[in-house]
Amino acid sequence: MNVLRAVIALSMLALVWLALRGTDALTRLGDMSPGWALAAFVALNVQTWLSAWRWRLTARQLGIGMSVSHALGEYYLGQLVNQILPGGMTGDVGRALRSAVRNGRTPAALAVILERFMGNAMLVVVLLTAVVAVWVLPVDQPLPPHLPAILTALLSAAAIAALIVARASGRAAATLRQALSLGLMARGMLSRQILLSLGTVLANIAAFAFAARATGTTLPPLTALILIPPILFAMMIPISIAGWGVREGAAAAIFPLAGLGAGAGLAASLAFGILFLASSLPGLVVPILRRGGNARAHRRVCPASPASDKPKTEIS
Repeated sequence: MNVLRAVIALSMLALVWLALRGTDALTRLGDMSPGWALAAFVALNVQTWLSAWRWRLTARQLGIGMSVSHALGEYYLGQLVNQILPGGMTGDVGRALRSAVRNGRTPAALAVILERFMGNAMLVVVLLTAVVAVWVLPVDQPLPPHLPAILTALLSAAAIAALIVARASGRAAATLRQALSLGLMARGMLSRQILLSLGTVLANIAAFAFAARATGTTLPPLTALILIPPILFAMMIPISIAGWGVREGAAAAIFPLAGLGAGAGLAASLAFGILFLASSLPGLVVPILRRGGNARAHRRVCPASPASDKPKTEIS
């Protein structure tokens, strides 16, 4: 399956490249502006920092304590794994499993699920707000084909899922409702979750827009809010590695809707993918530092010392 996804990613990239003859994109990448590329790189790191803070906040509500440095290191490592292994969620699963060693599988898994859910939900909200703005404001901004229908389907699915969770019985449903209550709906939590999630989404969209600018394409703010979220959603389709190929195909198809060339979309997507991978490289340092820290701790602890108690969690 992993080999198949790698083949799909390479095949889709090759097909997009051949269909567009790749020359315009290659020229744009060769002339990439260092300043705008740096801006995209910084925005991607801001997105990672805010996401790590959101995960730490959610985990704390579920009884899992972690330092800021631990959350940031784990998130960088998870981002890197997502970039190099198929599926796009392997790094998140790893975060949950490593957290579960001390905190239990259920709260660790729910913390990651709720954190990722808020990010994806906010991406839908931002896209929906931009679509409404296009309908209400006197602006000439084309919408991707079938986008209103897709948004309607997403919102309907979310409403049905919420109804199922609210009405479902059994221990699993009760545990999920408790996690939602603690992680999202507790006093003061929803506003912080919304602000952090809005920050991550806008940083991600800005990073793609900066990558486009670095390759010679300027996206006005409303155009970026309309065109980029569907491209980011395309990355989540788990048929390739880190969305490679799927993202480029989506960008090449969507950019012409704003009067921009398909080659411009391909170049922007390739630049974004390269910069996203580069921004995840701090994750390489995390296992090295962790092994060093574990070795030092092992030298300090007497073999006869009793094991420390695991932190208690609100959800078991």
